[in-house]
Amino acid sequence: MESVLAALAATRVAAASSTADRVAGAIREQIAAGRLAPGARLPEQAFAEALKVSRNTIRESFGQLVSERILVREQHRGVFVAIPGPGDVRDVYRARRLIEPAAIRSGDLAGDPAATARVAAAVARGRGAAAAGDWSAVADANQEFHRAVVALAGSARLDRQMDLLLAEMRLIFHRMGAVREFHEPYLHENTRIADRLTAGRRAEAADELAAYLAAAENQIAARLPVDKLAGQ
Repeated sequence: MESVLAALAATRVAAASSTADRVAGAIREQIAAGRLAPGARLPEQAFAEALKVSRNTIRESFGQLVSERILVREQHRGVFVAIPGPGDVRDVYRARRLIEPAAIRSGDLAGDPAATARVAAAVARGRGAAAAGDWSAVADANQEFHRAVVALAGSARLDRQMDLLLAEMRLIFHRMGAVREFHEPYLHENTRIADRLTAGRRAEAADELAAYLAAAENQIAARLPVDKLAGQ
């Protein structure tokens, strides 16, 4: 938690009407980066001091993240990082199967070499991290890969939605335990998808991604325990 508070303290949060949104974004980034684990308690005062904002702003930001299902609030106990269960996995992947293959098939930037290069670059980072045995960095690169895939749609709104989904995904991955066991096969799949995009074979890339997401959903849902924080 101290490292998270230090990272938040270094975050520049503008004192404007969007301050609560910016604070929520900073906390969401810590979750998406894997620095806040499922079930972690988020003390209001410590977060307010780290971000140099009022406790009212922190409460507003926490409320936003609760509505996004990234945090949960327990009466008389406080606010905690959500602990996703199989139902959450199914819902997150339902959204991903609608968004990601469509971004490849019909996105405004799907044929843009620069946009495709960002997908390939994320794959290269993942492969480099795997070669170095850094499986946490492989997980980070996997997040970047899927963010770059959705960016092919050229939609700021979809990018924002993907940020929320990836924060939830990081919580789900936390519960999977064996990072290498889960991510290694999909690193090869990411490579195949990026190669098809580079070759202009968008329909094939989209079909492969749709099948891969379905397989990942079933794999995770079958292994995830059902316990969740009360109130979720």
